Amino acid sequence: MLFICYPKCTTCQKARKWLEEHKMQYTERNIATNNPTYEELKTWHEKSGLPLKRFFNTSGMIYREMQLKDKLPSMSEEEQLKLLATDGMLVKRPILITEDKVLVGFKEADWDTLERSLQG
Repeated sequence: MLFICYPKCTTCQKARKWLEEHKMQYTERNIATNNPTYEELKTWHEKSGLPLKRFFNTSGMIYREMQLKDKLPSMSEEEQLKLLATDGMLVKRPILITEDKVLVGFKEADWDTLERSLQG
């Protein structure tokens, strides 16, 4: 499992605590110092089944400064993925990636469901 987070983010801290309490094995990656690539983002987006907009950190400063709320609707998926790959702070976090699932953000119920599915 790959856990992508920003260590200063309180939601990421809650997610890490959840992973540790549930004794989940994971590899942690700091999104600020190791930004996801275009290829990674494309794969995760396809695996997640989520709209691409869910991968944007809509409450982030860069998102607001770039006025992406107004720009995203007219951009292609490829343009959006390339933009996300330019700066990890544009990407919503945490992201949890397993072999066949991708969770974006931390909703405990979703993570509980994932845990149950991994236990079979």
